Amino acid sequence: MKIFEAVLSDRGSKYAVSGGVCDSKTAAQGFIKSLCRNKKFAKATHNTWAVLLPDGTPLKNDDGESGAGMVILRMLEREGVTGEIVVVTRWYGGTKLGGDRFRRVQDCVRYYLEHR
Repeated sequence: MKIFEAVLSDRGSKYAVSGGVCDSKTAAQGFIKSLCRNKKFAKATHNTWAVLLPDGTPLKNDDGESGAGMVILRMLEREGVTGEIVVVTRWYGGTKLGGDRFRRVQDCVRYYLEHR
């Protein structure tokens, strides 16, 4: 499991990105559970994630950040990344970001893919 904290901030919201090997729905759930053992991540506003399983099955979860899981999934598909879960964590800073929230999710996924 790789965790990159304080990847970026925007109008008070702070973002982190993490990821690791994942080959099943059970493994994805276990990864999220393991990440949330860290109180900081458990208290986050959103832990949005996606994975393209080795057999091609897409899995995603928005965790209240509507549409963000699909953004992550599309990026993984475009890059041909399978068997690796990517989680974008957001701590809400009090200001709604509108469509910019999707750009921040993309920035985090790009950061993860470049530094994994």
